[in-house]
This record gives sequence, structure tokens and C-alpha cells, in this order.
Amino acid sequence: MKQLKKRIRNIPDFPKKGIQFKDITTLLSDPSSFQRAIDLMAHRHFHEGIDAVVGVEARGFIMGAAMAYKLGTGVLLVRKPGKLPFRTVSATYDLEYGKDRLEIHADAIRPGMRVIVADDVLATGGTMAAVAGLLDKLGAEIVECCFLAELTDLKGREKLKGRKVFSLLKFNE
Repeated sequence: MKQLKKRIRNIPDFPKKGIQFKDITTLLSDPSSFQRAIDLMAHRHFHEGIDAVVGVEARGFIMGAAMAYKLGTGVLLVRKPGKLPFRTVSATYDLEYGKDRLEIHADAIRPGMRVIVADDVLATGGTMAAVAGLLDKLGAEIVECCFLAELTDLKGREKLKGRKVFSLLKFNE
């Protein structure tokens, strides 16, 4: 894990002063680190009957697609408004300054589907809580909310209470 953590670049004061941004592109660009991370995120689910992996825009698409490939499942996309071409169902959630919305195709989830929701970083948990609520509304069984990394000081897990949460790497800064 130490080697994988070293592959994530820290960018101070991005996107604004006081934020220590965790840039995962350096891990993604290293083939052995990326493969190792996906193997470790997916291996626990090989025999759990996962129907699909849900990737959250945008870096969650990378994690979700790679995990789905590894698990032999499909990947479903949760996107910003207006990006999906078919009828959608949406969830609105709070941001630090305002609100945002995410959408999924209305026919993407069949009731009882067993899904893993994948994203790059768990920070405050607001986005993932909105996605999980959306999937609950559609009747999915969320097996796990899975992240490459977690910023533990931001306490995002608190917004996901009652759900199984896995983070491969943890940072407390």
C-alpha cells in the first residue's frame, strides 16, 4: 500500500487555497500501480454475484470500468445532467456553495441488481450519498461503495452510515 500511496501526487492549494488535492493521474499512468490497485479493489468480490459496477463521473468511470472488466460485469454510468441520451432519473445534493445533480438512465438498474459503486476519492461523502440514494430508489442492492482513496479527516463515511465502504488507500490530511 505504501508504494501505491507514493504514486499519488499531492497538489497544494488546488482547486483553491488550503486544499491538498490528491492527484491520482500519476498512479493511473503507471501500469503496474494501476493494475495492482484495481486487483486489490476488485478481488474481494469475485464470488459475490455482482451484476454491475456503477462508475461516478468522471474519475469513477475509470475505476468502475476497470473493476467491471476484472469482475466480468457491465459498467453503469452516473453523470452530470444532460450527458446521458435516454430518459434519466436524478438526485440533487448539496455542495459547499449550492447544489448539484447527478443522473442515471432510468432503465440501467433492475430491482434487486447487486452493484458496487466505484469512485476515485471519498472526501465529504455528499456525492456518494446522493448516488447511493438514487440507486436505492431504483431498487439496486449496493454491495459496497468502493474508493481508490479516502481523505479520512473529511469524515465522508459519516454520510454513508449503514453501508459497506471500502477505501484502498487512506490519507488523513
